[in-house]
Amino acid sequence: MTTEGLGLLWGITVFSGATARLLAALSGLPGVVLLLLSGLLIGRSGLGLVEPLDLGQGLGTIVGLLVSLVLFDGGLNLRLPGNTIKATVLRISLLRLLISLGAGLVAAHWLAGLSWPVAAVYSAIVLATGPTVVTPLIRQIRLAAPLGDVLEAEGLVLEPIGAVLALLLLELVLGDLHGWRELIFGLLSRLGGGVLIGASVGWLLSELLRRLKPEQATGLPLQLSLGMLFLMYGISEWLLPESGLPASVAAGFVVGRRPSSQAEDLDELIQQLAQLAITMMFPLLAADVSWAELSPLGWGGISCVLVLMLVARPVAVSVATIGLPLDPRQRLFLGWLAPRGIVTAAVASLFSIRLEQAGILGAGRLQGLVFLTILMTVGLQGLTAQPLARALGLVAAEDDSDELTSSSEEATLQASSVVAESSQE
Repeated sequence: MTTEGLGLLWGITVFSGATARLLAALSGLPGVVLLLLSGLLIGRSGLGLVEPLDLGQGLGTIVGLLVSLVLFDGGLNLRLPGNTIKATVLRISLLRLLISLGAGLVAAHWLAGLSWPVAAVYSAIVLATGPTVVTPLIRQIRLAAPLGDVLEAEGLVLEPIGAVLALLLLELVLGDLHGWRELIFGLLSRLGGGVLIGASVGWLLSELLRRLKPEQATGLPLQLSLGMLFLMYGISEWLLPESGLPASVAAGFVVGRRPSSQAEDLDELIQQLAQLAITMMFPLLAADVSWAELSPLGWGGISCVLVLMLVARPVAVSVATIGLPLDPRQRLFLGWLAPRGIVTAAVASLFSIRLEQAGILGAGRLQGLVFLTILMTVGLQGLTAQPLARALGLVAAEDDSDELTSSSEEATLQASSVVAESSQE
């Protein structure tokens, strides 16, 4: 593709995403739903203006770097105050890892017609809720604590696990791994290695930020953060494929736990860039959806997704929250909201290409079923999340949100003053 064609591709993609954001702001509809629709409009299923595969191998690199930015932002803002939230997140993550994998495997095989190996890859790809979708929804709804913290943390924990597990299952299908022992070792090594790399880079970055003087802070913290983040992602992927995702979350978490005088400004800038990344990625990956891949799935594919939405998720949440101080309204909402996001779409697109190149039957159906999962979860849950939260009385009052904002700003100022005093000493 020519340089002019690539420029037009990116121009159309970013403009359609920005237009979707504008319509969301004016109409009050969930932004992620409109971003998804904008991608369908400009892509294969619509006007055919954007073809993501024209980016070639660069598509995976671009999406990976942008996803690392979104996960870094999520790690920066990850809060797990209190034992209740920690226990809830850990239980939901563990039980969803078991129940959703099993339910996705059986449903994809018996209902959607995928072979057992390809069904296993599907169940891992759609395991995690997407922070790229959940976080904007929570902020738009103004969800009362502690549900927002639980949902964001769940996505950040399971997103890397699902991506790494899906890659290892793919390698098992392709014959690059031999047996479940190698798979488990690969999962633990890539997750552990990614967290270790990310935590180390996060500590180094936080130390550099703390040593910057105010007169040196103009633009430098952001540039330094992006430079180290993207370099860390590249090195992680080179050493241990798919370890860049847990590394990004760990780096953001460490930087967010070590406040500096630059922390507040950096957090705001990273958040804006993460939103821009979502605005670019959602239309781009949704443009890759083809009705030719969706239509053969029929009612079997729809039934498969409904099993995940209406059976697997509610059962996992119900069991995970036994004995925890959450009322039925909160459990109902947690059991409903589980949209899939950018990482799910990106992994499906890249994996289907590898399966097709290896001559594995069902690669097109795999991608179609994954995108059907994204369309149904983002569409149905995205549109109903705010009305359901209001009906259940789970929306934070204006006074509460103002109080939380002021307390957060006060805490940041206190941290900044402590840093300043220590540096003077």
